[in-house]
Amino acid sequence: MTGAAEEPEIPDQARPTIPVRTAAWIILRIVGSIAALVIAYYLLPLDNASAAVVGTILALGLATFVAWMAIQVRSIVRSPYPGLRGLEALATGIPFFLLLFASAYVAMSDLWPESFTAILSHSDGLYFTVTVFSTVGFGDIVAKSETARLVVTGQMLADLVVLGVAIKVVVGAVRRGVRRRAPAGPRADGGATRR
Repeated sequence: MTGAAEEPEIPDQARPTIPVRTAAWIILRIVGSIAALVIAYYLLPLDNASAAVVGTILALGLATFVAWMAIQVRSIVRSPYPGLRGLEALATGIPFFLLLFASAYVAMSDLWPESFTAILSHSDGLYFTVTVFSTVGFGDIVAKSETARLVVTGQMLADLVVLGVAIKVVVGAVRRGVRRRAPAGPRADGGATRR
């Protein structure tokens, strides 16, 4: 015995079968949301940004991300399909997070050309953000200025939070949602299980 409280086994009949239409609709929403985020990113006029715009992009964007994830957790727990809803939350939240930093890097690159080893286009900014997020770091684009290094360090720390805390919170919400949907049944000690 490990000493940890074990999760109750949920019978197969308690797990709802996801209708094909529902699954298709959610997949369509995921693809549409990601496409809308990417299109908006490429349409943003980041080449004439000011220092205030860069700071605002990051501050408001991160606040929006945190608020949005909190709303998603509640939605996951209440969803009839919490696993699918959790997947949707992560599949749209992580691209938003990455595009947020990519926007800041593109604006910084234009505002302070010495920030990186090259002036970043929208594609370069997205590429650099993904290499930092995935910890690959090829070295072809490097933060050179102190400000750029601080923002990249901030992204690295935020990446750890997203990969650790946000995913754990979403998975926990999915588990709570699944348990909430499980029918109450007899416990091993003769009592009824609580919801």
